[in-house]
Amino acid sequence: MVLMATRANPAQRRADALSKERIVATAIEILDAGGESALTFRALAARLATGSGAIYWHVASKDELLMAATGDVIARVMTKAASGAGPQEAIRAVALGVFDAIDAHPWVGTELSRKPWQLAIAQILEGVGGQLQALGVPGRAQFDCASALVSYILGLAGQYAAGARLLPRDTDRPAFLATVAARWAQLDPAQYPFVHQVAAKLPGHDDREQFLAGIDLILAGITTVR
Repeated sequence: MVLMATRANPAQRRADALSKERIVATAIEILDAGGESALTFRALAARLATGSGAIYWHVASKDELLMAATGDVIARVMTKAASGAGPQEAIRAVALGVFDAIDAHPWVGTELSRKPWQLAIAQILEGVGGQLQALGVPGRAQFDCASALVSYILGLAGQYAAGARLLPRDTDRPAFLATVAARWAQLDPAQYPFVHQVAAKLPGHDDREQFLAGIDLILAGITTVR
């Protein structure tokens, strides 16, 4: 009788055989391959060769799973960005890390914009805000400066990722941008003089370099705050 009382039931054993980390890692694989619509508990259970009940033991809903997957990606970015570099270089590392993460996992950008209260946003804000304090930005301006940087990072990275998702994966980027530039060149130069001026630069520009140029412009402005 004692032996029977100490045995775990099958459902308990299945739940213990899985870890939340393994579930989240598998969810990320599914999200990367097929996007948010591909992530279902049925698909996750099939990939893990388990029952849905064992997954629900660790994660209550798809919404919770998406936040956990987003948090996992961002946590790795923040860990990698942490170094002994100076404040401005550290901010650049955080910014580029988030940019590259959203580029590699476009669904992360969607999740961050859809749920701005989640822990991943707080991690990014802390990573940026701590470095602004180290720069000596006055306390009264720290929140505004951090918000400007984080909004730029998430906004532009998400925009690039969304644009990439609208095109087939084998799209020739320079050729596509050359087509866009040709359309710009057809606009009335009197009405769009600046667009005409920069159209030729569009096909060969580097998104990451342009993104970092924007970070540097914001940092240059921040350093003038006294």
